[in-house]
Amino acid sequence: MARYRNNLPQLTKDLFITDGGLETTLIFHEGWDLPEFAAFDLLKHDAGYRSLDRYFRTYVNLAKTYQVGLILESATWRANPDWANKLGCDAETLAAMNRKAIELLHNIRQESETQECPMVISGCIGPRGDGYIPADAMTVGEAAEYHRTQIEIFRDTDADLVTAITMNYVEEAIGIALAARSLEMPVVISFTVETDGKLPTGKTLKDAIEQVDVATENAPLYYGINCAHPTHFADILVAGEPWLKRIRGIRANASTKSHAELNESETLDDGNPEEFGSQYRELRAQFPQISILGGCCGTDDRHVEAICQACLPVLWTHLSDRIRSIPRVQNGL
Repeated sequence: MARYRNNLPQLTKDLFITDGGLETTLIFHEGWDLPEFAAFDLLKHDAGYRSLDRYFRTYVNLAKTYQVGLILESATWRANPDWANKLGCDAETLAAMNRKAIELLHNIRQESETQECPMVISGCIGPRGDGYIPADAMTVGEAAEYHRTQIEIFRDTDADLVTAITMNYVEEAIGIALAARSLEMPVVISFTVETDGKLPTGKTLKDAIEQVDVATENAPLYYGINCAHPTHFADILVAGEPWLKRIRGIRANASTKSHAELNESETLDDGNPEEFGSQYRELRAQFPQISILGGCCGTDDRHVEAICQACLPVLWTHLSDRIRSIPRVQNGL
C-alpha cells in the first residue's frame, strides 16, 4: 500500500535528494549494455536486479548520512509500449517489469527508511519518443490514452506518485497530467530544455508550465527541470515571477554540452561535481522552494553528495534566520 500518496513529505520546505543519471551510471560506470537506454531491461535477470538494488542503496546511504529525504525514482523511464516493442517485450512482460521496479524500491524503503529520512516512491514515466527530439508528437488525447496504462499499473502498486521526466513538448505533458488526475494519482511534470533554456519545440519554460496548468487546472503537484546543465536555464529563472513558484525539482546534466552533442558523444562527460554542487547552491539561495535536488545524464553519487554538501548550509542558514526572528522571552516570562 502506498505510504505517502495522500501526504507527500516533499511538499514541505525540507530538502529531498534524488538519484543521479541512472542510465549513464549503469553504462559507463557499471559496464551494462542497455538496449535502447532501457534500464528496466535489467529487471529481467537476477544480476541486473542486484545492480539496480545496489545503485539505489547508494543514494539511500547518502540520504541517511546527510539526514535528508529521498525520492526513489523507478527504473521505468523507457517502460512504455513503443520502447518495449523495440526490445521484443510484450504487454504482459512490460506490466510485470513496471510492477517489479516499484517492488524493488518498496523493499529498499521497508529496510532503510527512518523518521529523519522519509523515502518517497515515484513511478517514472518517460516520453513516448526520444527524450531530446519531439518527433511524432501526439495530441493531448493521444498522450493521455497512451500513458494511461502505465499510470494504472503504478496506481495499483506502492508508488506514492508518478513523475513524467524529460517532457519536451506540452501536449504530452498535459495528456499525462490529465490521465494521472483521472486515476487519482499525484503527478509531477519535469521538462527538459535546450542550451537557451527553451523546450526543444522553442516554447519557453514559462509558457509550457502556464499552458499545462491552464489545461489541467493545476493538476501537477509541481514541476521540475531535468536533462540540462544549470547554466542552460539559470538565466531564465527570474526571481519574483509567479510561475517560478511551481518549480520544486532540479535534476541537471553534468555536462554543459547540448543534447545534439551528447547524442554524438561516445564518452561520458561527468563535468565537475564540486562546481555542480555550488551551482545548485546558487539556485537554492535564490529560490528556496526548489527543494528536490538530484542529477540526470552524466551525474552519479559524487554529484549528489556535492549537492548535499553545498546546499545544506543554505538550509541551515534559512532555519537560523527563522529561529532568530522568533521573539525572545525576557526575564524568564
